[in-house]
Amino acid sequence: MSCGVILYGAPASGKDTVTREIAKRDSAFRLFRRIKVGAGRTSGYRISSHAELARLREANQVIWENSRYGADYAIDRPGLVAMLDDGLIPVVHAGQTAVIDALRDAMPDTRWTVVQLQCSRSTAERRIIDRGTGDTAERLAAWDSTPVLDEADCTIDTDITSAEDAADMIRALARR
Repeated sequence: MSCGVILYGAPASGKDTVTREIAKRDSAFRLFRRIKVGAGRTSGYRISSHAELARLREANQVIWENSRYGADYAIDRPGLVAMLDDGLIPVVHAGQTAVIDALRDAMPDTRWTVVQLQCSRSTAERRIIDRGTGDTAERLAAWDSTPVLDEADCTIDTDITSAEDAADMIRALARR
């Protein structure tokens, strides 16, 4: 059975940092770069067009999509299948609880390890400001509206757990 990781958390909870650390420690783990249509940050995304996203929708190949920060984001089946077929372990970033069920329902032959990342609001604010994206208020509003998961395979507080230790925990869980 193939496996994947869902890193769930509010903006600036540590998803990018922890993902980089996991990939450094184990080359099988790779960030699943979601499709993005719109302006703003491009790192970590596959930039696409509205027409391409519409084509994927029409073909029922979009597993999840949302709009935030003036852009549209999507998790597509072909992108995930390609990673799994290459023997990779996709690390999918999620900020909405419904992403978890959407992935499990769309890809039932994949064992998804769900890891919730948390940090204090003040830490998130500092990280957002340090990123320099210019949308601190909007990201903090998203942070405020991100619910805590009732169930996760693991919850990691990135205020007190290093990215290295988090990566080791996640690798062990996903490879069990």
